[in-house]
Amino acid sequence: MKISMAVSTPDAEFSALALKGDYPDIFDLLQRCGYDGAELAVRDPDAVEPDELETLLKQYELTLPAIGTGRAFGEDGLSFSSPDEKIRRAAVERILKHIDFARRFDSLIIIGLIVGRSERTEVNEARAAACLAECARYAAQQNVRLAVEPINRYETNFIITVDDCLSFLDRAGEESCGLLFDTFHANIEEASITDSIRAAGDRIVHVHVADSNRHYPGAGHTDFRAIIDTLRDIGYDGYLSAEILPLPDPETAVENNAAFLKAILDTG
Repeated sequence: MKISMAVSTPDAEFSALALKGDYPDIFDLLQRCGYDGAELAVRDPDAVEPDELETLLKQYELTLPAIGTGRAFGEDGLSFSSPDEKIRRAAVERILKHIDFARRFDSLIIIGLIVGRSERTEVNEARAAACLAECARYAAQQNVRLAVEPINRYETNFIITVDDCLSFLDRAGEESCGLLFDTFHANIEEASITDSIRAAGDRIVHVHVADSNRHYPGAGHTDFRAIIDTLRDIGYDGYLSAEILPLPDPETAVENNAAFLKAILDTG
C-alpha cells in the first residue's frame, strides 16, 4: 500500500483537508514527508490547468490517485438525488468532466456528497442510481473507476454504511463503480471496522484514513494496525489517503500521518 494526502486550493470550504494552498508548496511538503500521491479536491476541472499539474506532479515525484468531487455539492449545490432535474443533469455533466480530467492522470473519481443528503427513499435512490449509472458507463469507456463513499449520519441521510453502499452499487449495476472505505465514517457507523472491510472485499478501490477524532492516524483510538492487516488480507494494495483536519497545524498533521502509517506499513 501507498500513502497520499487529500489536498486542495485555498478556496475550498471543506474543513477536513490538512493542506490548502498552492500546489508547488503542497507537493514540496508531501515529497519531503515521503508521500506517494496527492489526492485533489476539485470543484470544477475547467479551473485546473492539466499541463501545469502534470509537470508539478512529475517534478515532485507524486501520483494523483483520486479526485474528490465533494466541492461540487458543497459549493455549487449539485446532487444526483435532487428533485430538480436540471440540478441532477448539471451534477452528471460535472462528473463527466471530472472523468475526462481523471483519464489523463490515471485517477479514480470519488462519488461522495454529490450523491446528495436527501432521505434515502425509493424515488431518491432511483434518481441517484440513474445518475451514477450514466457516469459509470462513460467512466468505463474512458478506463476510469468511480469510488462511492459511505458517509456518516451527521453529514448525510443517504449512503451511510458499507451495506448501504453495496446495495446502491448493485442497483446502479456498473462494474466501473467500487467502494471508497473511510475509517472516520466507519468508526461512527460500523459495528466492526474490520468486519465491514471484509464484507466489502475486493469492491474497495480506495481508502480514506483519519482517526476517530478526524485528526491524523495515531491521534485517536482507531486501531490502524488491524485495519491495515485486514486490507492486506482482502488483497487491497491501493492508497491510504489521509482526509484529516489540519491539527495541531497543517505541517505537523502531514508529518505525523506519514510517520505513523509508514511505521505500520514497513513492519508488515
